[in-house]
Amino acid sequence: MARQTHGGGDDMDDSPQQSLQFDILVADGFVLSEFAAVIDCLRIANRVSPQPVFAWRYLSAGGGSVTSSSMATVETEPHDMQPDAEYAIAIGNFDPDCPQLALGRVIAAYTGRQARVILLAEAASRYIRDYGGPTADLTTHWENAEFMIERYAGMETGQSLAAEKGSVLTCAGMGATYDIILNVIGKHTTMAIRQRVADVLLHETIRDFQSMQPIAGAQVRLSGDKGVDRCIALMKAHIEEPISVQELAAKLGITVRSMERWFRSVLNTTPGRFYREMRLNRAMNLLLNTSMSVQEIGLACGFCGGFTHVFKSTYGVTPNELRKSRHGRSGDASPAVASDAKNDGFDRSKPSQRWLKAQSELRSGAN
Repeated sequence: MARQTHGGGDDMDDSPQQSLQFDILVADGFVLSEFAAVIDCLRIANRVSPQPVFAWRYLSAGGGSVTSSSMATVETEPHDMQPDAEYAIAIGNFDPDCPQLALGRVIAAYTGRQARVILLAEAASRYIRDYGGPTADLTTHWENAEFMIERYAGMETGQSLAAEKGSVLTCAGMGATYDIILNVIGKHTTMAIRQRVADVLLHETIRDFQSMQPIAGAQVRLSGDKGVDRCIALMKAHIEEPISVQELAAKLGITVRSMERWFRSVLNTTPGRFYREMRLNRAMNLLLNTSMSVQEIGLACGFCGGFTHVFKSTYGVTPNELRKSRHGRSGDASPAVASDAKNDGFDRSKPSQRWLKAQSELRSGAN
């Protein structure tokens, strides 16, 4: 792809310069909102700058048409193993097990030429999974992080929007993609241009890389009511080992009746029902997005017994029936997922400590 020329921001001279090249890496089922966030930020930056600043092209493992999760398609070139781009950005695709996200050699091709690599959501998860070193200073989307904790013993990541390690930036993706690319734009233009792009996008606040993902403990309004928000935060902190409504009230320093009034007024439900639905929602995510067994999922979501009954009474189908209808497989890992798991470098003979604790409690209860 021919490079565009550009003049920089207000504090740069008007002599033509080579534009910064971004290689956008996509895989089948890529997340269209992340893709659009990257392209729109760069496109608007070019529009509001004195001369175009950024150029980009689309690449994939095999080249040709690649279809997003929402069925939009993009034409791509094959991965370039001798790239001359300043940045490579890998878009997530809701499936960290996707073979096209195994980008180790591609990443090395860019970092070996002093390029920066930005990995969004599932692309970050796959990199973290394949990385082989400490993972606490890497990050991915909070939902992927939950799946990884359950699938791989001891694999916990950071909870910030993005984390830099050398030339690789792992990111949460989704809405945070705007923040990441706006920060990159600010690095290569001016703060005025960065803010102008944010204003055009109606993006009110540009978060830095160290900002926490909202689900990971940042101060966010979940329900619109401060008291209910505090209670929901406690529930989220006790998904695997649920506490009683009485314990929740005690931790908040209120009566059970007051807490019930809060929930009825704000959410039109009871604290107990909301708590159970929250745990079932997490179980649904694990069921559809991991290879964990139904028993493991039940334990991970605080159901030491009766998980299938509660699930069916809520959703009208058993966990196995739902998984089979969505993926054509039973409650245990499919051959493809199981085969991939055997080769990913992690020891599944060591289940997570939380799973072991739950199993121990089950045995103690049986005795």
